[in-house]
Amino acid sequence: MSSIEVNTFTYKHGDLELAGYMAQPSRYPRAGILIVPTIAGPNKIMFERARWLASIGYSAMVCDLYGQGEITDNRMAQTMANALRADPENYRERFRCALEELRKRSKLANHRIAAIGYCMGGEIVLEMARGGEDIALVVSFHGLLATPLPAKRGAIKARLLVCHGRADPLVPPKQVRAFLEEMDFAGADCHMHTYTGVVHGFTDPASDGKPLDAVAYNKSADIQSKAAMLSMFEELF
Repeated sequence: MSSIEVNTFTYKHGDLELAGYMAQPSRYPRAGILIVPTIAGPNKIMFERARWLASIGYSAMVCDLYGQGEITDNRMAQTMANALRADPENYRERFRCALEELRKRSKLANHRIAAIGYCMGGEIVLEMARGGEDIALVVSFHGLLATPLPAKRGAIKARLLVCHGRADPLVPPKQVRAFLEEMDFAGADCHMHTYTGVVHGFTDPASDGKPLDAVAYNKSADIQSKAAMLSMFEELF
């Protein structure tokens, strides 16, 4: 196994300067993986996941949400997220810029790209798919499933893996049904894994320390959703 190279850099969406974090093997990465963080923005656990993916052969980039790094105040993060979501096309463009940065900075000798996201990041990678991004796969972990711009028939090029906690109060059954109907209409290749009794934020051990009843870590759902992602990687890459 080759050694891992880690670097930080800045990139732009229009005039907004954003921070990127990349970890990748020194030689021959299997594919490029864009990691989209939670509503709080890039943080230590996302950087750890990038290094883990690099250790098993992938070029992994953690992207930025707001240009302000990690936001530790929940109310501020929610305000900034709502402002970003207010313009759906601009919202999608913010992360097209990140995909281009991954393509430019990775050592890929191919065009194989996936995007994975957690919570708000899961919502974002689904927006990438709905917008017709030419990537192999998107993986949403406890992401919101609603959208102001539903996918058009035949628009989705990526395969989708959605890992969802059945008891997530932020994603009620009505939203799940609407999402699956949308995927059927669009003709998407979508796998959905549902974990009963599991709420929002199930992949993050820090969820248990947050003052929110909607979030909690679930070790089994974390392990099984990660295994599902790796299985899709093996199939595609």
